[in-house]
Amino acid sequence: MNYPVKRVGTRALIVDLPDLKTVMDFYAALSASPLEHQTDVVAAARTVLVTFDSPTATTNAVDVLAGYSPAAADMGTPRDIDIDVRYDGEDVDALATSLGMSPRDLIERHTSTTWVAAFGGFAPGFTYCVPEDASRALTIPRRDSPRTAVPAGAVALAGEFSAVYPRTSPGGWQLIGTTATPMWDSTATPPALVAPGDRVHYHAVDTLPADTQTARKHLATPPRRPVFTLDDAGLQTLYQDLGRQGNGNLGVTTSGSTDRASARTANAAVGNKRNATLLENVGGLTMTALAETVICVTGADADITVGGRPAPLATPTIVPAGAEVVVKPARLGFRTYVAVRGGLIADTELDSAATDMLSGLGPKPLAAGDTIAMSLTPPQSANSLLTNPLRVERDGADVVGVVRCVLGPRDDWFDQDAVDRFFATTFTVTGDSNRVGLRLESDAPLTRSRDGELPSEGMVAGSVQIPPSGQPVLFLRDHAVTGGYPVIATVINEDVDIAAQLPPGGKLRFERYTLEG
Repeated sequence: MNYPVKRVGTRALIVDLPDLKTVMDFYAALSASPLEHQTDVVAAARTVLVTFDSPTATTNAVDVLAGYSPAAADMGTPRDIDIDVRYDGEDVDALATSLGMSPRDLIERHTSTTWVAAFGGFAPGFTYCVPEDASRALTIPRRDSPRTAVPAGAVALAGEFSAVYPRTSPGGWQLIGTTATPMWDSTATPPALVAPGDRVHYHAVDTLPADTQTARKHLATPPRRPVFTLDDAGLQTLYQDLGRQGNGNLGVTTSGSTDRASARTANAAVGNKRNATLLENVGGLTMTALAETVICVTGADADITVGGRPAPLATPTIVPAGAEVVVKPARLGFRTYVAVRGGLIADTELDSAATDMLSGLGPKPLAAGDTIAMSLTPPQSANSLLTNPLRVERDGADVVGVVRCVLGPRDDWFDQDAVDRFFATTFTVTGDSNRVGLRLESDAPLTRSRDGELPSEGMVAGSVQIPPSGQPVLFLRDHAVTGGYPVIATVINEDVDIAAQLPPGGKLRFERYTLEG
């Protein structure tokens, strides 16, 4: 049987499937025997998202996936998981009323249902569960606009699913209760408390134990040599590398440096491997060298001094022991990257030092007084013939970026007028934006041409979701693995770097990108 296959930008495909069983068959087969150059596969309610390492590999996989016919998945022996819930969610009363129930009836329905874990997604430990008895399924609408912060341990409903938010994160589900049960431990096997196939039983309680919900941190601590003291971390300073590729099944997004080109350029300039750990900064920083070393700063256009003397962007610069390095707040752009020759060393989780602000994986953000250490591995040869890859511009008082995008995969949720307005509108980046995504606004919100809910499906960096409010959200590197709002277009991988350099108040325009072949 042939299934519809749609482009998601230039490096991913989404396959529309008839039911959850077929999804799990596809997921199991593609996990066990990946396609050529496949980097990840993400199961969702009615789709499978498959990502690749190049546009060519993506094009080659279209026909393969359209005619793909996997064997039935073996889900193994299920476990029974008990979760105590205090039903104090802020949406429980209004949701019950909308369903024609009392709050007590809704709680009884939730606790008397045996839920089966279908797939992971959104965030580490967030597992989508469906009723074992399909006749007990409810259809729960998402909120018109997602909350910017759902508390850790929130028990929630959306569509036919129930799930627990493992940590504080954005979310558009209806909140009905709270649990203190930890949902994620990266050293456990599996790391998520609830794995696909498990049976989940919710139990109503009046009180919960002390908060144990926050994910336990088990970070590896490789050997290191101190090289800087951080005197001022600015608005935000994070350790980053190129992230955790291939963990979408755990609800773990790739994360890593938001502006990939700038990070790679900084590392190349000082002779590091492209995936070496470096600093990503917003708002400027100051640090003092504990030993002589070589650094390179890239990304946003900012003044840099080393020992009081100006230093250029995208150029290896010697830093004597005791010298102060100052990176001023950006004049143009938003994020700067500081690479140190030999690469920095930070605690790692799932084999990466990237700080994921949505999931909480990786080292915590740096603060004044922290010691920055370097690897003991010798660097490669430095490259001084580089240019800073910043690609935003100033237009009067505005910082402006133009990004190319492939229409879809859910452009069929919008009429031609909405699509035309999407490409004709200059959007403003709001102050609610972060590494998870840019929240955009305009005077003319985009409207959908169809009613109803889109089942949760896989997302990539560059996905442009349109929630019912009509104001787009453009996902960046710490995006949720799955989402439930239609994606009108997907920014190509190379231009996500541009979006990463737009500050609050910046302007963004979308330009249609035509695929070849």
